[in-house]
Amino acid sequence: MSERVTEKYTDQSRWQDLTVACDIYLPGTSAEFRTGDWRTDMPIWDAEKCKQCLLCTPACPDSSIPVTEGKRLDFDYDHCKGCGICAQVCPFGAITMVKEEK
Repeated sequence: MSERVTEKYTDQSRWQDLTVACDIYLPGTSAEFRTGDWRTDMPIWDAEKCKQCLLCTPACPDSSIPVTEGKRLDFDYDHCKGCGICAQVCPFGAITMVKEEK
């Protein structure tokens, strides 16, 4: 049985729905998980200082800086882990890192 299973597994999955040897045929993604919950530092974006150069977007290892129609938007805090790379590459000081209060 080498057919690909495209259904999402849940706690309610039946053993008949599992792939042979539980092989994974599809790529993994963190889009369905809130991976930013353990962040200690949080980036704050100042839209007025931002020149829309988009240098921060490819530098983000978590793809947490959405871009729509060529313009960056505020951070996707569900996935941002607060590494600060975006703040380091921003030449205009439009991103600052602050301690996150939980």
